[in-house]
Amino acid sequence: MPFQFKRLEIPEVMLVEAKAFPDERGFFMESFKESAFDQGGINTKFVQDNYSHSIKGVLRGLHYQKDPKSQAKLVMAIKGQIYDVAVDVRKGSPTYGRWVGEILSEKNHKLLYVPKGFAHGFVVLSNEADVVYKVDNEYSPEHERGILWNDSDVGIKWPIDNPLMIKKDLELPTLKNADNNFVYK
Repeated sequence: MPFQFKRLEIPEVMLVEAKAFPDERGFFMESFKESAFDQGGINTKFVQDNYSHSIKGVLRGLHYQKDPKSQAKLVMAIKGQIYDVAVDVRKGSPTYGRWVGEILSEKNHKLLYVPKGFAHGFVVLSNEADVVYKVDNEYSPEHERGILWNDSDVGIKWPIDNPLMIKKDLELPTLKNADNNFVYK
């Protein structure tokens, strides 16, 4: 199988390791295959692809969309290296407020599956990074929300102290003050 699926400390978040097939020209790999992902436990129908380019030190997040426009994401760094984070924001969840983080890079061919009910963000560790991610619901600005990247109650151990961020992300609320309608089921 061209993919290996690993449940993380928060079991709904999954690390996907894609197999690359290198030769003298470079490499080839599948980054998504519906049948393999279904078999691996990710039964999400993706409807939109997003692409971001960022320089070293940029932190994007922590973002989510409220129901009924919530989004699951499948994130991959196709150039450079990022530290990718998912935070459980589902009220009543046994892992509410906990986070997981993984390094994704063009060299390790790892992808992170972030389900609905999680805030998502990443910081760029290399000089530049190109990140692509699939989502299962289209972007809806009316439903876009987030939580503060350095919320002390969440306690993410980011590998950077002074990230480059936009004003909107710096003004996001803490988790306990966030506008969030996710409930753990």
